[in-house]
Amino acid sequence: MIANRVKNIEPSEIREIFNLAKSDSINLGIGEPDFSTPKHIVEEAKKALDRGETHYSHNKGILELREEISKKLKLDYNLDIDRENIIVTCGASESLLLSILSLLDRGEKAIIFNPYFVSYLSLIKLAEGIPIKIGLDNNFNFDIEDIKEKIDKKTKLIIFNSPTNPTGKVYDKKDIKALCDLAEDYNLIILSDEVYDKIVYEKKHYSPLQFTDRAILINSFSKTYAMTGWRIGYLAVSDNLNKELNLIENMLKIHQYGFACCTTFAQYGALAALRCSQECVKDMVKEFERRRNLIYKNLKEIFKVYKPEGTFYIFPDVSEYGEGKEVAKKIIQNGVLCVPGRAFGDDKYIRFSYATKYEDIEKAMEIIKDLFM
Repeated sequence: MIANRVKNIEPSEIREIFNLAKSDSINLGIGEPDFSTPKHIVEEAKKALDRGETHYSHNKGILELREEISKKLKLDYNLDIDRENIIVTCGASESLLLSILSLLDRGEKAIIFNPYFVSYLSLIKLAEGIPIKIGLDNNFNFDIEDIKEKIDKKTKLIIFNSPTNPTGKVYDKKDIKALCDLAEDYNLIILSDEVYDKIVYEKKHYSPLQFTDRAILINSFSKTYAMTGWRIGYLAVSDNLNKELNLIENMLKIHQYGFACCTTFAQYGALAALRCSQECVKDMVKEFERRRNLIYKNLKEIFKVYKPEGTFYIFPDVSEYGEGKEVAKKIIQNGVLCVPGRAFGDDKYIRFSYATKYEDIEKAMEIIKDLFM
């Protein structure tokens, strides 16, 4: 009785791997900031509850929040996105779901870069589409000619993520422009996952929407403001693309029947996140960078590893010591949680999250060094 579209999807290995964990394990596995949501955000949500903001909001999200998101996109990326071309969603996960289900028909193709965030593959399969994997080099760069060779008349989407989970890669302006030119030339749409846009170290984040109208920008409050449990994200499209495809209205059909709206009082917390000082974000990013430096310094003594330029993940190549799943299992059984790279499409690697205490990372590195050095 179970639909094939569900049977064809595998459970997330990120969750499954934790069944091997000990009760006192150091968690370098889950991609969640260890910080509490800043107090001013929590207080505004409390005030919204006291005011009785416990009813349905507009399907697209409260007007004030969509206006503030529009201002953020103008300030950060000089984008002119009308509030009516923005939908507030139940996390970036829903934005991905709405986009893929709205655009991909059975048998149509979506390009993803391997390694990839776990949701991309499963959501394409849920839409009964075909994922086309593009391999990356050792520095996680893509070859634009390789992408061209894999495009055919059934190709519709390029799912792109920068800063990147699981690799920590932040793509350069020239790479993103090349991808945008490709979208223009082949009439494709870039689905741009930008949930780590503020967690960047030495480099600068660019959005594909800065270079083409043929993109859907997806973002979230989860990582930037330590609001994972609030489940507030959003998507934004250009006026030109929306007029061409009536995209927002078609996405709203799924949103209305599947979700109705995001939690109303949580939206007021998100509004406070954008309106108030961004010093809390800078402080968190500064600490993430300190942790990045620590974990990179230690892991490069053991594995081949790319220095992350953003996010709070590091993705060492552990193939010298065996398959990623076996290496990860060994590390987990010794008290440090991590995720095998095959969850992201490549079993040469394992992923560590450094969104945990500096002291815990120090302890974890001592354990890993004892195992492999």
